[in-house]
Amino acid sequence: MANHEIKCINKTDRLNPHERIQNVGGVRASGSTFKITQPACIAEIERGEQFFVHRAGKTVRVIVATHNGNKYIKTEADGVQPDNLLALPECP
Repeated sequence: MANHEIKCINKTDRLNPHERIQNVGGVRASGSTFKITQPACIAEIERGEQFFVHRAGKTVRVIVATHNGNKYIKTEADGVQPDNLLALPECP
């Protein structure tokens, strides 16, 4: 399994934190950059790929969670809301 680092996100205009992430971007284990939709990231995680973010000097794994029947991504360190991801800068 490859580890891919998420370094940025694009947000939607929705207020619900579980629906706010539209895209994630970063660096793949191979060194290439990526920018994919949240559903594509969910699909990759469900196929066994691993994503992580660096926050406050720690590496935290990104996981798939479900809220009110909708899948979304968040870090293991987060509670219900994807705060670590939402704190990342916007992707170009």
